[in-house]
Parts: sequence; C-alpha cells; structure tokens
Amino acid sequence: MKSAAAPLAPDWHVAEWFNSSSPLDLESLRGKVVALHAFQMLCPGCVINSLPQAQRIAQTFDPADLAVIGFHTVFEHNEVMTPQALAVFIREFRLTFPVGVDLPGAGPIPKTMAGYGMQGTPTLVLIDHRGRLRKHTFGTEDDMRVGADIGLLLAERERSDAQ
Repeated sequence: MKSAAAPLAPDWHVAEWFNSSSPLDLESLRGKVVALHAFQMLCPGCVINSLPQAQRIAQTFDPADLAVIGFHTVFEHNEVMTPQALAVFIREFRLTFPVGVDLPGAGPIPKTMAGYGMQGTPTLVLIDHRGRLRKHTFGTEDDMRVGADIGLLLAERERSDAQ
C-alpha cells in the first residue's frame, strides 16, 4: 500500500447515482476511508468476486468510518450495459452501497477510469480519510488482505483524530 504522502485521488465523473439520495464526491466523503470498487455487469470477476466482496465490506465496517462506492465503468458492450440494465442488476444482486455510472470519455475508456489509470475491471481503489490514493489494484484480492488494508487506513484515521 502507498504511503500516507500519496497523491490526492482524482475526482470522479459521474453520469448517474444509484442507492444514494444525492450525488457523492470525494470532498463530501473527506474524513472517511473510501473503498471504491470499479466493475462492469458483464465482467465475471466482478460478479463472482469483487461485488460480493464490496457488499461484505459494506456490511462489516461502520459507514461513519468507511464509504463503500461501486463504480460502473463500461469500456466494452456499451449498448447492453445501460443505466436501466444497471438498475435491475443492482436490485437483483441486492447491492446496498452507492453505485455511480462513469461518464463516457472521448474514446472507449470512461472519464474516471482514465483518470485513475485503471487497466480494466474489477479494480479496487482505497482512499484514505484525507483523500489520498493509497491502494489501486486490478483483479481480485483476498478478503483478509483487503480487510487488513482497510483496518490500517482506519487506524491512521483514528490516530489523526486523536492528535
């Protein structure tokens, strides 16, 4: 995991939000650790591993300390992965955390995906309570590893709050 001197996480470019009463941005989440799971509905690794992991994280950690955000970042099969299909997908898979839809970019890569330099999906990004990009991984990771990384960032937050 990157050091606490890591760069600020890039802004998000969101066309639409699901499971959120208002738009979310990094500034509004400052003070919390953020676990961002980038996915596509037709990505087997996302459906089988990363989205269930994101749901477990959301159910395990206190939302006052950790924000779990799903990010539907479509770079292939755009014609079938519409916001309407995503709404059904979220309901069928019972995702409870907020999910943003990445804005299309000039080419095939959506804006937030490009801004974060994502290689594909699934991608996990951890952002510390100060808004700094601390972890960025492509593919799936073991729950224990991800939980340990989140625990470390939460401990840093608590130490910072105590000072």
